[in-house]
Amino acid sequence: MKKTYKIAVIAGDGIGPEVLTEGIKVLNRVAELDGSFEFEFTHFSWGCEYYLSHAKMMDDDGLEQLKAFDAIYLGAVDFPGVPDHISLWDLLLKIRKGFDQYVNLRPIKLLEGAPCPLKDISRDQIDMLVIRENSEGEYAGAGDWLFKGQPHEVVPQTGVFSRNGVERIIRYAYEEARKQGKSLTSMSKGNALNYSMVFWDQVFEEVGREYPDVKTDSYLVDAAKCFL
Repeated sequence: MKKTYKIAVIAGDGIGPEVLTEGIKVLNRVAELDGSFEFEFTHFSWGCEYYLSHAKMMDDDGLEQLKAFDAIYLGAVDFPGVPDHISLWDLLLKIRKGFDQYVNLRPIKLLEGAPCPLKDISRDQIDMLVIRENSEGEYAGAGDWLFKGQPHEVVPQTGVFSRNGVERIIRYAYEEARKQGKSLTSMSKGNALNYSMVFWDQVFEEVGREYPDVKTDSYLVDAAKCFL
């Protein structure tokens, strides 16, 4: 008997529906070729266009509805007339924080037949996995808008990095590196005057003592990520 995976589809706006339509075709073809499982897709009309009609990005009980699914297939969310902070906080981050989706995985591989702009690089050499923390930092929403509309208005924005949040994403990266037999590179944001960077590097080193078999490196870039 085939296993059925229930997928909630939130196609979103703009190119979202077009991209997800093709993506669903690919998923169904994969299931057909494998033969041991199948997908059951349920579509939700939530997004920016939904907001323009209902003054909200999703149903009030949207998270409860989504709990019934094995995964959420989410497309692009953006539309003229809807501010970015509304689409971000009232749908994307609402889902991300509601289900504690703290790991952002971005595999990088060179597909067969695809050209590579790097000289003398073979296809098997392009194989990385970007692991990014997905719920803290600037996503924490710690900030304010003071003296709004006045000449001296001020917008302080604070990134939040908790011990729990930083350690669990770093530990996830170490576990993945060990499992795949790869090296791990920490790429943290800022400079020596940025406490979050110092804290990130400290935790990276502390957790790394538990993984002496994983080769590591560290760089400063514009965002905190780990590369395998």
